[in-house]
Amino acid sequence: MKKWLVFILPVLIAFPAVSQEIVTAERYMETVSEQYGSIRDFESRVVIRSGNTEMTGNLSFLSPSFLRIDFTRPADQVIVFNGERLVVFLPEIRAVLSQIITPSRRAPAGGAPGLSLLRRNYTPSFVTGPDPVPLEGSPNERVVRLRLVRRNISEGFRELILSINPDTRMIRRIEGRTIADGFVQFDFIDVRLNQGIPEMRFVYDPPPNAHVHSNFLFRDVE
Repeated sequence: MKKWLVFILPVLIAFPAVSQEIVTAERYMETVSEQYGSIRDFESRVVIRSGNTEMTGNLSFLSPSFLRIDFTRPADQVIVFNGERLVVFLPEIRAVLSQIITPSRRAPAGGAPGLSLLRRNYTPSFVTGPDPVPLEGSPNERVVRLRLVRRNISEGFRELILSINPDTRMIRRIEGRTIADGFVQFDFIDVRLNQGIPEMRFVYDPPPNAHVHSNFLFRDVE
């Protein structure tokens, strides 16, 4: 009996840990998507780095797909998307880039559209595992890092790395590697949830003397 207990006790002690749900990268990505799906709106500061270029601004998001960035660097540059029309104002050349997003190109209804597209078009895996690690450049912050690899060659980014706050399940940083091997990084700082952002914030009237360039991304025929 004594020998039997010596053998079985370690197994019984370890069993609860083994029986806990194993957190897969797919499941973790799902919980992040669920968090974004529960949010009505949020604001944050955003820093965008690409090569030697750094852009900063204030971001506003309203579910399901309203987005606005008012840049402080370059000053007065604006990006606005109201779910149907994308507008980019480039003050240095007094130009407005406008693009109508047709229904075939819009995100699916319900939940958090951007994350739904990521889950559909990319395969997730943990960079080092499900445990939080220090955020590069900000060692006092800890994040869970997910690597997303594109499922098909039509995606502009061949790989994305998401650094996620483990407490809020909000994305703190996105690092993207393009098909041309370019690198882009987005940092979301001081995220504030459910601020009661009105839809009118996403109405933008560009300067009347700006030159308008329509369908600068693509021209759909439906």
